[in-house]
Amino acid sequence: MSEQQTSRKIVKVGRVVSDKMDKTVVVAVDYLKPHPLYRKIIRKTNKFHAHDEENTCKVGDLVRIEESRPLSRTKRWKVIEIVQRGEE
Repeated sequence: MSEQQTSRKIVKVGRVVSDKMDKTVVVAVDYLKPHPLYRKIIRKTNKFHAHDEENTCKVGDLVRIEESRPLSRTKRWKVIEIVQRGEE
């Protein structure tokens, strides 16, 4: 019996807002949500610290991140790929 385990990790796409740390980037993920009472669409932003092993990400890059085991006190995400390079 061979069973294939599929990865059920959460994947998000966001913009790099900081690359000042070594092997770590801060990624801002935006999403739209209606206000609970007034139903106006509100833009919400969450920031995630993500592991960037080769230090290839720069500020402004659009990246895809995936959840992982805790790598430090704040890092729980890894950069999978750079979707689009930012403006130089």
